Amino acid sequence: MPRTIALSLVSHTNVGKTTLARTLLGRDVGVVRDEAHVTEVAEAYPMIETADGDRMVLWDTPGFGDSARLARRLAASGEPIGWFLGQVWDRFRDRALWSSQQAVRNVRDSADVVLYLVNASELPDGAGYVASEMQVLDWIGKPVVVLLNQLGPPRASADEAAEVRAWRERLAGSPLVRAVLPLDAFARCWVQEATLLRTIERVMPESARATCARLVDQWLERSRAVFDASIAVLAERLARAAVDREPLSDAGVLGRLREAGAALGALRPAEEPDAAPTPGRRQAMRRLAERLDADIRAGTARLIALHGLEGHASGEVLARLAEHYSVSERLDEGKAAMLGGVVTGALAGLKADLAAGGLTFGAGMLTGGIVGALGAFGLARGYNVVRGTQSSFVAWTDAALDELAATALLGYLAVAHYGRGRGDWAASEYPAHWRGVVNEALGARRREFEQAWALRAQPEAEAALKAALRPALSQSALDVLERLYPGSSGSMSSK
Repeated sequence: MPRTIALSLVSHTNVGKTTLARTLLGRDVGVVRDEAHVTEVAEAYPMIETADGDRMVLWDTPGFGDSARLARRLAASGEPIGWFLGQVWDRFRDRALWSSQQAVRNVRDSADVVLYLVNASELPDGAGYVASEMQVLDWIGKPVVVLLNQLGPPRASADEAAEVRAWRERLAGSPLVRAVLPLDAFARCWVQEATLLRTIERVMPESARATCARLVDQWLERSRAVFDASIAVLAERLARAAVDREPLSDAGVLGRLREAGAALGALRPAEEPDAAPTPGRRQAMRRLAERLDADIRAGTARLIALHGLEGHASGEVLARLAEHYSVSERLDEGKAAMLGGVVTGALAGLKADLAAGGLTFGAGMLTGGIVGALGAFGLARGYNVVRGTQSSFVAWTDAALDELAATALLGYLAVAHYGRGRGDWAASEYPAHWRGVVNEALGARRREFEQAWALRAQPEAEAALKAALRPALSQSALDVLERLYPGSSGSMSSK
């Protein structure tokens, strides 16, 4: 038989219940204003539903008003809750007690579990209303999960854990408090919501636990599908960047002479910026960057839509990637032959990498002795064969693609942490500690990404890259989430 699981969201007035409700529900509900008693009556909103008719609903309730006066009145009665709910107050003349009465009535009559919000920006000992409200909840007798709201931007897990410990110590004397969890309405992640739902499942009365488990599994399947679709967006974007190239026009005899001289000289790595790139090369670089910028915007917009948000992707600053162009220019054999005296000689080494769909003069080193004395025609052939190309083009290097993989995961984290209570999505700077966590996770799978970038030399490279990048990115993202929220991985899978 279908069953409804009810969660009541309660707190002191103006702590952010409706804002958090919007985040948990993934849609706009209620009215949000920075003043007391905006929510005047309890409202139920469907949160999760199964095909069999099971439902989880979230009640947004009026805030507790004058909690100390309420507790004193309740304590004066032999049967506190019954007496309190039997009273009638004028909602306009004693609005604080009226709001408290509505919240208490909802919890007593409807809730299976109480979600009690506290303002984490206050010190645990400074929130004087908490003791009175916990006393009221103890009288009601429903299991309570305390949520720390208004935490601010995501912080390192150790800092957040210290704040959770302080609140747990503060609430240790409340027998019905079963858990204390961080869950900011403005910057939370789906893995934190998964931890909350698994916690609710554990504290649910035995008779309702199986129903709750089915509902939580349904929610997790939906959330994991969003995660998988997000990773697919990132993999597709990186694959397109990896295979993208912009043709270069012929630089002429003088340009080829300069390139031949560079080849015979220090063999400048392709990753080093050109001190004076030709106008043609600058144009090619700009076109390559414009395509990447447009792809980043489109991909971010898809992430926003997948997460049920609104808004649009902001422009990306690509200056940090400018040094990572890989230039692969074909040295015309006929023109090289004309430069015979200049380009003859021996090459003591040849730097190369795979960044441009073939070998280019780049960061790697091909060792193996002396490349014999080559005539002009021979040198030109060696240049083209080593580069593995019949045309000149600009492409992204491995270093650029590594950076794009990191920024792709950082972009995903930014969208995935964006609480619906904040309204339309807008780009903002990510917390500083995220970058180090992402770099560590990607570094642990460096070999997988190196193997992926090497696929650019193969036929059907883009499809092969997508297939290789999806598992590497997925596991890297899951590693990041586990590092940010230790222990959360056990909550992220369906049972």
